[in-house]
Amino acid sequence: MMGKTLSYIFYFLMLTGCVEPFDIPLEVLDTESILVVEATLTDELKPQTILLSRSSDFGRVNERDSVYDPVYPVRPTISSLIPENNAMVMVKDDQGNVFDFKEGPEGRYTSVMEFAAQINVNYVLTVQTLDGTLYRSDPERFDSTAQIDSVYAVRDLNSDGRDGVFIYVDGQSEDDASYFRYSYEETYKIIAPEWREKDFVLTNYDPCALPQIAYDLEILTRDNEEGKVCFKTDRSDTNIQASTLGLAENILKRFPVRFINRENYILSYRYSILVKQYVQSETAFNYYRSLNSFSSSENIFSQIQPGFLSGNIRVENDGSKSVIGFFDVSQVTKKRLFFDHDDLFPGEPLPEYPIACIPTAPPLDHGSYCFTGMTGGLCPLSIVESVNIGLISYYGLNEEGIGRCPGPYLVTNRACGDCSVLGNSEVPDFWID
Repeated sequence: MMGKTLSYIFYFLMLTGCVEPFDIPLEVLDTESILVVEATLTDELKPQTILLSRSSDFGRVNERDSVYDPVYPVRPTISSLIPENNAMVMVKDDQGNVFDFKEGPEGRYTSVMEFAAQINVNYVLTVQTLDGTLYRSDPERFDSTAQIDSVYAVRDLNSDGRDGVFIYVDGQSEDDASYFRYSYEETYKIIAPEWREKDFVLTNYDPCALPQIAYDLEILTRDNEEGKVCFKTDRSDTNIQASTLGLAENILKRFPVRFINRENYILSYRYSILVKQYVQSETAFNYYRSLNSFSSSENIFSQIQPGFLSGNIRVENDGSKSVIGFFDVSQVTKKRLFFDHDDLFPGEPLPEYPIACIPTAPPLDHGSYCFTGMTGGLCPLSIVESVNIGLISYYGLNEEGIGRCPGPYLVTNRACGDCSVLGNSEVPDFWID
């Protein structure tokens, strides 16, 4: 986008099948603060969640990635989003049930009681903000269900000719479910390549002591193997959709929800992915599809005033206020897959670790921060300073005296000797080796 054109950056939308064109009106938008509502109710018995935020400025382009949460598939990039506090949030169904939500951190509102959305039941979301503005959604429901038959991994080349792993889904619907959205949570094992049984322990550090700094630096044997093996969980940051409309049967075969380049270090050891399938209404499906089509247009706002796609949430009592977002109600199913690197790349080298693990030998300590005289040399950051701010791990003795301003010890990047920099040492409850 150039000039004053307003840009949205939305997540990549994967589509299968054919869908009839869907017209969504554009509403005129000024630089006022706008409420952003992100909500998906599911048929899982759990505390349901609504996320409320407010744009601080729609008039500037921000190229940073959107914040992602697996419940909320698409979030527009605005110059900044500020959590909306002190709102009254409620969901009502057509059976007379009322579900109140309580405010949590970062504009996250969670239902006071656990509940599961029921098939063929209409739900309406209402939000009243602190200034008294009332927002209300159209009635939404899901009236069909589907299941995931299998999730599996296949080594293959992608459209760019890159070798890697496709994660495929097979699924079907016994009724008329035709629109689907997918998200995933991937968890992978990390092994620190330069983990050592010993590491630095720094105490009594005073960098401003005179005439010399004060510190006690020891190299101690670790109490356990923490930091040697870790696990990291990442959530999908794309809006993945599929449709069986126009197919002979409501069956999805070999639908790709994820491609992982073989050079990606997350494939180095053991990998797991939890795929979630949401049944969407035609309205929800087309809304998110249209968001993607508008975001991919180079000149969407070049001929019109800046605007945004209208969702299914309206302002009830103040025509000067605006809202963006969609209230979705979905049936969800899940399936998890595990595989090892050797399952798909037998005998082949592992991907490179994401951090360069080249040992160095910086000086042991440094001059006092409070010394006002002349200092000489352009030595690297000292071991004491680096340990104090968690930059390095112990590697060994510098027996060959390598390095500029060489110190007595070899060190490496902290992430090379302690994988907890990249992940968590705690084994996930679902993990199976």
